[in-house]
Amino acid sequence: MYQETGERVMDVTPPPPSQRQLTMLLCSAGRRVELLIAFRRAAGHLGVDLRIIACDVQPEWSAACRFADKAIRVPRADDPAYVAAIEAICRDHGVGLVVPTIDPELQPLADARERFAAAGVWVSVSDPGLVEICRDKLLTAEFLAAHDIPVPHSVAWEHVDRQAWKGPAIVKPRHGSAGRAITRLDDISALPATAPEPMIVQELLQGEEWTVNLYFDGKGGLRSVVPHHRLQVRAGEVEKGITGRPPQLVDIAEKLARALPGSRGALCYQAIISPDGSAKLFEINARFGGGYPLAESAGASFAQWLIEERMGLPSSAGNDWTAGVMMLRYDAAIFVSP
Repeated sequence: MYQETGERVMDVTPPPPSQRQLTMLLCSAGRRVELLIAFRRAAGHLGVDLRIIACDVQPEWSAACRFADKAIRVPRADDPAYVAAIEAICRDHGVGLVVPTIDPELQPLADARERFAAAGVWVSVSDPGLVEICRDKLLTAEFLAAHDIPVPHSVAWEHVDRQAWKGPAIVKPRHGSAGRAITRLDDISALPATAPEPMIVQELLQGEEWTVNLYFDGKGGLRSVVPHHRLQVRAGEVEKGITGRPPQLVDIAEKLARALPGSRGALCYQAIISPDGSAKLFEINARFGGGYPLAESAGASFAQWLIEERMGLPSSAGNDWTAGVMMLRYDAAIFVSP
């Protein structure tokens, strides 16, 4: 059911405590055990009986699927049958909240979001237009520059002027994620004549690398901005980090909130603060970032706020979190008996 308020909003009248039950689907669960635990912890705090279904291409090899209440195999996110498979899980198991976690599934789920909503399923994903911007790094740079948000000089591979380019560069896939196929060039003359896929060439930024976790409510309002300094990174995810409040990153977040069309739920952006104190944004992810557990530990529980919204409970979303909280990740293992 919906209320007409200029946009379609789910009617989520708060249930009495005795009826606070929710089934959630964690998509592309993979190794996201910390995220799953964050939702379980949030549900316990709210007195919500939360059942978590996790899906993956190979659930038997997924650590998060082993932690879930139920695991289900689905096609790859780029398979035309993917959305239908997610719809079937929601229908067959009474799912009320869907949380996507990887870039390739964002666009198909965003495109189908209204269809899910009509069936009573809340998909935590931003509007299709925003997802399209975030999934294309060149489009991201062009859009942000047009809205006076500082970004590195970025050019499509095929349009690079080798004579005019100054300084080192970073080469990356236009639609890549998780640090895939990123190459540093100290001299632009080393750029090959052809690219293996659509690529961009970007000014190499020097300085401190930060991720900024953002939470937007169901009406698109920015409720929380949680930066963390990425002290050490492995495979595109922060291994060592610490929360902080650089004002230039908060300023960028507020500009993003005004510029981006239809932000919903968890997003994050990455930026470099140069030695002179200026900052440039070089990537936006329209989903939970890999470093989200650090924001959670600092007191910004996006997981709890999503459950509150879905259940129609009073929202505790806000920007009151602790700076200086450190994360030191380590490897852990799950052992499965035959």
